[in-house]
Amino acid sequence: MSTWSISPSRDAVFSVCVFVRLPQLFSTCVAFSLVADMGFQRGAIGNWSMSFWSICFTMTLIISIVELCRLGSEFPFFWYNISITYACYAALLYLSASIIYSITYVQLVPYGPYRDRAITATAFSCIASVQYVTEVARMRVWYKLKEIFFYVHTTRALLKVLETFVAGLIFAFLSSTSLYLHQLALEWCVAVYSICFILAAVVFLLDLAEREYRLLVPFPIFHLVLSLLSVLLYVSALVLWPLYQFSEELGGQPQRPSNGDFGDKLTHDMCAWDQRLAVAVLTAINLLVYVADLGYWARKISVGTENQPGDS
Repeated sequence: MSTWSISPSRDAVFSVCVFVRLPQLFSTCVAFSLVADMGFQRGAIGNWSMSFWSICFTMTLIISIVELCRLGSEFPFFWYNISITYACYAALLYLSASIIYSITYVQLVPYGPYRDRAITATAFSCIASVQYVTEVARMRVWYKLKEIFFYVHTTRALLKVLETFVAGLIFAFLSSTSLYLHQLALEWCVAVYSICFILAAVVFLLDLAEREYRLLVPFPIFHLVLSLLSVLLYVSALVLWPLYQFSEELGGQPQRPSNGDFGDKLTHDMCAWDQRLAVAVLTAINLLVYVADLGYWARKISVGTENQPGDS
């Protein structure tokens, strides 16, 4: 009869590595190889996607080796929360890479071998995303780790994952400083993204390490105040960023430039106007996530429940 514990059996680890991690590595390797084989035709977006895939491939390989060598069993509460949190971020990375790559690159490629490779790479990236989602959802059952609390399976953790991940995407689109330098309002927006990201990351790490109860104030109150502050900051960014980027009166560009042929678009960086629009959309998305976070903690406090390790 199977029993639940804080450390998975060798058979369970081997099965997960063969039937979950190996397909993840295979899907990543196929997507990476197809795009890499395009040479200069893969463009800046292709390089960006390849960097995501290569990082995830490396991390998945390291996690597999650590678990096969049973090194994670030395600190199970920490290790399995870290690995499943990584899987959550990896699923979002693959999904984002698939969406961005297909929207900004695949649709511009003429019909032919390069387009077929790009579509196939996108498909394998989507498959990898589903595989990581499955790992996040089923890891507790596969490893029979009933005694370990998986933080990422709670609502508050998923909201923090989304907040930090969307902020990371915003920073990726802000890689060109020409989008915001020498404009005080836009520099304020970048400061807002940085401040909120740091606050969310700190709270996430405190909760993940179970150090939240060492604060001088109750953790729900602390979280509510930070969420309210983040919402207010993001509201200011949501107003200022589109206003100064797309309003002609303030020096913005209301319409996307139509100059340049498809060849230029494929081999050069992403259009600056598209980057500005992406940041505006992601700002709105993250504001909604922060509002949901604020509502979650407001409800927690209003019903008088404390943030216990088993809360959802």
